[in-house]
Amino acid sequence: MSSSPDVRPDDVRPDVRPDDVRPGAARSGRWAVTGYALVQVLLFVPIVVTFVLVAVSSVLVVVWVGILLLAGLLPAMRGLAGLHRSMAGRILGTSLPAPYLPLTGGPLADLRTRAADPMTWRDLLWMLWAMTFGFVVSLLAVVLFLGVVTLPIWWYGVLPLLRGRATVDRAILTTGRTERLEQRVEALTASRAVVVDHSAAELRRIERDLHDGPQARLAAVSLSLGLADDLFETDPEAARRLINEARGTSSTALGELRDVVRGIHPPVLADRGLAGAVSALALDMVVPVELALDVPGRLPAPVESAVYFTVAECLANTAKHSGAANSWVSLQHDGAVLRGRIGDDGRGGADLRKGTGLPGIAARLAAFDGTLSVSSPPGGPTVVTWEVPCSPSASSSPRTMRS
Repeated sequence: MSSSPDVRPDDVRPDVRPDDVRPGAARSGRWAVTGYALVQVLLFVPIVVTFVLVAVSSVLVVVWVGILLLAGLLPAMRGLAGLHRSMAGRILGTSLPAPYLPLTGGPLADLRTRAADPMTWRDLLWMLWAMTFGFVVSLLAVVLFLGVVTLPIWWYGVLPLLRGRATVDRAILTTGRTERLEQRVEALTASRAVVVDHSAAELRRIERDLHDGPQARLAAVSLSLGLADDLFETDPEAARRLINEARGTSSTALGELRDVVRGIHPPVLADRGLAGAVSALALDMVVPVELALDVPGRLPAPVESAVYFTVAECLANTAKHSGAANSWVSLQHDGAVLRGRIGDDGRGGADLRKGTGLPGIAARLAAFDGTLSVSSPPGGPTVVTWEVPCSPSASSSPRTMRS
């Protein structure tokens, strides 16, 4: 299966919600938070060393030595921050995803991305906190635990102490509500621009298809009928041949018009819904396709159309480029999100930054706040996954199909 960027159609960081609670997550107890405090105390020296080296390397960035040092130190700094972010999430019983900008690949490009990421500066601010007041809080929790006389104080005070530190860690190491809203606006702006460009390209394609196909054939039909009218009195046989040619040309033009309409919104999708339309796509495939479709009877028409063309594009790539012996399609709707997965056992090696098919599909999904991603290591398998938030347009019992 060939591929094209995916991708999230924008290069902004994902919309993270650090206050989301993990399913079944619970705040850590006294013993666990004391263990986290001990780890934080032990990491004091690595944090200090990393902070000093980053500061020195930033000064030396005018020469190549500083660049080399930062290329190794910034990932280490993120690792330390990520470890403390994870501990803070466990202490508070919340999920704290890393809110960094996505890396584009390549050492220099990644270094530029990390240096320009505002979260890098927040990591530095966090290190100042972790080396001072944060360290004091963690050390106090450990000291209270080690003293026999102070055990009662530890018993009642360790949880508030460590939760207080975790709250500060969360505030510094994750994005706040205002920043998340700004990121959301950036993502919507980027996705809107992509959708507008894609819509303009689709309009040009439709115009080109109509001009090169049905329009030219209908012009030929008109010309043939005009000639037949002139020859009707003098050469009826020639006029009859011209009329027969016009009839054949008009049939071809009608077929081409149907193809253009099918490219805009397939009739099978309107008649049979998403599950039926995907089943029809699978039946036309040379490569065997296993279907696992668990969706309500109907979804909003724009979402159905976007997902249908996603499946169609991926299956077309499988047939043309993958050399696969088998492929599979799964769709599952949980009442709020439609999740899809398409894979094949072909040669893999798809490059997300090449091609024109999947970027357009990603743009379609982005219009509905959807995401698309591709995994295609050399040797396969290739797997395309996506999620689109949507609710059923009408109540219907779910259908499960296999073929």
